[in-house]
Amino acid sequence: MNNISIQKEQLAQDGFTVIENVFSEKEVEQILECINNIDTSRPTFRKTNDLFAIRQFLKEIPSIKALVFNDSFKQLLRIIVDENYFLIKSIYFDKPEQSNWFVPYHQDLTISVDQKKPIEGYGPWTAKHDQFAVQPPLDILQNIYTFRIHLDDTDEQNGALKVIPGSQAKGIYRPEQIDWENEKEVFCRLGKGSVMLMRPLLLHASNKTTNQHKRRVIHLEFASMELPPGIQWAERLAV
Repeated sequence: MNNISIQKEQLAQDGFTVIENVFSEKEVEQILECINNIDTSRPTFRKTNDLFAIRQFLKEIPSIKALVFNDSFKQLLRIIVDENYFLIKSIYFDKPEQSNWFVPYHQDLTISVDQKKPIEGYGPWTAKHDQFAVQPPLDILQNIYTFRIHLDDTDEQNGALKVIPGSQAKGIYRPEQIDWENEKEVFCRLGKGSVMLMRPLLLHASNKTTNQHKRRVIHLEFASMELPPGIQWAERLAV
């Protein structure tokens, strides 16, 4: 990771890139051991046959922060974002071996906030388990960087993301508007311990699992813009 200028350029142009070997095999196992020892009965945990997810992951398991923010990951953060950036969302996803769960093409258009309040330019709103999400103005979404830490080898057979390069530069780009005559689809294959960087406006999707392999991912979002008076980031964490 001494020279990632090519990957940084790809992130700017295509909306995504992959950095291999950010976490060692031992570091991945330590993270998974920490996750496996937690109480999963709390309301921020979602558990079905197709998906296990932990919302506000770093809040729910504060002891895992030191494992996630290892030296290599902190170095990667410093290269990609400046000192004004802070964490705004953390989610853990576990797509089990038998999962039939798939996600169609979409952009990540909402942010998590502490309360619902009418503010010009913000909406529509959703609420689940006392957690609020809202679509903010475009400049907020364009400010966000997403880091996806892969805890398993991942390819198109166990739910690797497929993306449309460059779609993040087209503003709000609805799936039904995709021009397949001119757009191309790319699968993002990652080894265990690798990190995928992406912009939220990148159109992305994932298929059902077909090879009986898990796909476990830690999803982290970072921003440097504060929200207007009346609402705050639901999970603001200095890094």
